[in-house]
Amino acid sequence: MSDSPTKGIKTVLHPVSDLPKAKAVYAALLGMAPQADEAYYVGFEAQGQHIGLVPGGAQQGMTAPVSYWEVDDIEAKLAELTAAGAVLKEPAHDVGGGRLVATVTDPDGNVLGVLQDPR
Repeated sequence: MSDSPTKGIKTVLHPVSDLPKAKAVYAALLGMAPQADEAYYVGFEAQGQHIGLVPGGAQQGMTAPVSYWEVDDIEAKLAELTAAGAVLKEPAHDVGGGRLVATVTDPDGNVLGVLQDPR
């Protein structure tokens, strides 16, 4: 079926309107302090998953949490997804440290993320 299967959901980003309040809630939920704590982003590493809080995410087009599926070859996966009917929303780009991310929408408008860690 696929030459490049996913490795599962690795990252989930949540748009938040009040970062300090959201940070407190997620810290209580996860039972830990965030590992990344900046004014523009808060991130938690919990049980092999990264949970990120994106302040102002709604203004960036995030209306709901976005799950990012880890893949070995992001361009191959994007080609496969668009051939299957997904629409490219955000092309692959480096978000730091060589990590590539991209998003597509499914036929119902749901946003799906894919990510490729540096090799």
